[in-house]
Amino acid sequence: MNMIWLCLPAVLCFTSVICGQSIDSSHIRVFPAMNQSIAGVFQVSSLNHLNQPQYAFDASEARSLCSSLGVDIASKAQVKTALNRGLETCRFGWIDEHFAVIPRIQSLSTCGQSRTGLVTWRASVTKRFDVFCFNESDAVTQLKDATTTSPLNSSDHSEQTNSTQTTQSTSSSSSSPRSSSTSAPQTRDKEAVPARYVGSAIRSAGGKVVLITSTCGLLLTAIILIVYLKSRRIGSQSLDMKQQQESIETEDWTCVKSVEQTEEDAQEEEKIQVEDEDKDVSLNLSDSDVTE
Repeated sequence: MNMIWLCLPAVLCFTSVICGQSIDSSHIRVFPAMNQSIAGVFQVSSLNHLNQPQYAFDASEARSLCSSLGVDIASKAQVKTALNRGLETCRFGWIDEHFAVIPRIQSLSTCGQSRTGLVTWRASVTKRFDVFCFNESDAVTQLKDATTTSPLNSSDHSEQTNSTQTTQSTSSSSSSPRSSSTSAPQTRDKEAVPARYVGSAIRSAGGKVVLITSTCGLLLTAIILIVYLKSRRIGSQSLDMKQQQESIETEDWTCVKSVEQTEEDAQEEEKIQVEDEDKDVSLNLSDSDVTE
């Protein structure tokens, strides 16, 4: 029984460690918003007590975080694909190749040192950043939607482009100098708008992790209990066999002792008979002497 009590804490610790990977959605944010990944890629940040994003994951924790959400950590190629499809952030995040990146479309001095493209940082694996995760099912769905949706014809596309350019030029000409000077911070704030909760698919993945972990813990406990009972049964059988052997030896010794005692008693009885016969002979001799 002591064996079970020693093993149960280890099982509970193992279960709690794995279950601890389920994520509290109130302490993380997902960018882009819920179920709106770009090419399957989204960025996960930790939130402090002021509900502000902070770098909180080293390389190992970043990988575990994506796994606990039911997805994989994104690779460099996957983040590049998302960048080409419009993903832009202002925070470094770990990727599968063990370095941090920022996908940038526009040049901004406060984001990636004004560089554009996939800005990389080969930092120590113990340094803390956000993490880029990859949801393969989202990527497949988006690719399928892109291939099944009919594209705009060239005339509509050119009209839309001209309209967009006209609107942008009008807004820029009518804006004040002050609004022009604040355009960069506005872009950064737009990028920092968090999704305050994880999507239902991510939460369900966390629930699956907890369920699988609990099942594994119960199975491990059952195996330990079965092994203990079998070992106890074997020990009990060994003890019974030993007791039976001792009982047989005791009976054999008793039989031998009885035989020896019987032989001694027979010899003693013969000796007594001989002595009695000698006494009778001597008495007879004495009587004959007296008669004479």
